[in-house]
Amino acid sequence: MIRTSARSAVPAARFGALGLAAILVLGGCSGDGGEPGAEAAENSSSSPTASESPTESASPSATPTPTAAAYKPATAEGPAENVPLPVMPDVAKEQSKEGLEAFGEHWFDLVNYGYETGETAPVKAISAPDCERCQSFYVDVDEGYVNDDWIQGGQLRVISRGTQFVQTPEGRFQLILSIRQDASFNRGPNGKIYHEATADEESTAFIMEATFVSDHWVVNLVDVI
Repeated sequence: MIRTSARSAVPAARFGALGLAAILVLGGCSGDGGEPGAEAAENSSSSPTASESPTESASPSATPTPTAAAYKPATAEGPAENVPLPVMPDVAKEQSKEGLEAFGEHWFDLVNYGYETGETAPVKAISAPDCERCQSFYVDVDEGYVNDDWIQGGQLRVISRGTQFVQTPEGRFQLILSIRQDASFNRGPNGKIYHEATADEESTAFIMEATFVSDHWVVNLVDVI
């Protein structure tokens, strides 16, 4: 994750923690047609006794529904397991104020997913290639999961978000988010710590710029204010 120069050491797994900015920039059975009386007589003469009646076959047992494996966060012993991929809410697909706010929060959910799993493809799928901080995130995660290494913690928590939903000359919309990040550790085999960073004491103000392309949002810029 990316820290400012205010920190002497910059852990590879740190996304960011700067000062807070206060201003927004931004069916039935069918009969056989015979005579009813004849059918009744036939049935009465040929009906088996109770002892001769065939026994009903046992109903097949229901197939048990497989249960999802339990999620386990990363520890000093090993990486996170069975991390569920965040699902984008429907509102985040709308070109609206509410849609942009929900999308921005979802983007950070996918960043957290990347820190827990080493997977950056979900973030890449909704981010522009020229997003510099996005590129830094990809490098952080790749380095954090080299060989048998993993990242513990570092979750980014969205405290608040807001937008004026005014389009910039570049055709982008700006979103301001207040973020707080948990303590993080870059670990290796036997729980060895390569880098660590303490939890943020204060929130960090981030600006996100996104463009609505066709039917979805794309992140063009993420930076601290």
